[in-house]
Amino acid sequence: MKIKIYTDGSAKGNPGPGGYGTILKFNGQVKEISEGYRLTTNNRMELMALIVGLENLKTNKYPIEVYSDSKYVIDSIVKGWVFSWKTKGFKGKKNSDLWLRYLELHPRFNITFHWVKGHAGHLENERCDILAVTAAETPPHKIDYVFEKNKEEDLLL
Repeated sequence: MKIKIYTDGSAKGNPGPGGYGTILKFNGQVKEISEGYRLTTNNRMELMALIVGLENLKTNKYPIEVYSDSKYVIDSIVKGWVFSWKTKGFKGKKNSDLWLRYLELHPRFNITFHWVKGHAGHLENERCDILAVTAAETPPHKIDYVFEKNKEEDLLL
């Protein structure tokens, strides 16, 4: 038995209003999760979809297969970049708050990652896209405090 997690993120304007969609599948059960944010980026939402999926698991005794159309997320983990970024203090890297949140979860699970081509008819990826886009377009939105604070600091420099 395996747990399957399907993810997608969206941002309108990048940065702009954004959202993520996550589907968890296990033993015939399906759970869909999505949330929207008033100002964020596509990469943050892609990563948030993965994090929220893992955080919603009630067990770590089964292998997990993650399916994502985000090369940013998949390559950063599978190619080991994020582990190197952590040892270097994420110097010059974006989204360190979310990567640290992911890295707290990573050792708890036996995860295999699969990249899927976006908008190519993959049933669960298409559904995650609908969830993410709908969340991005439908108020009320949550506030991505870290992103908005960093964006504000960038404007002051």
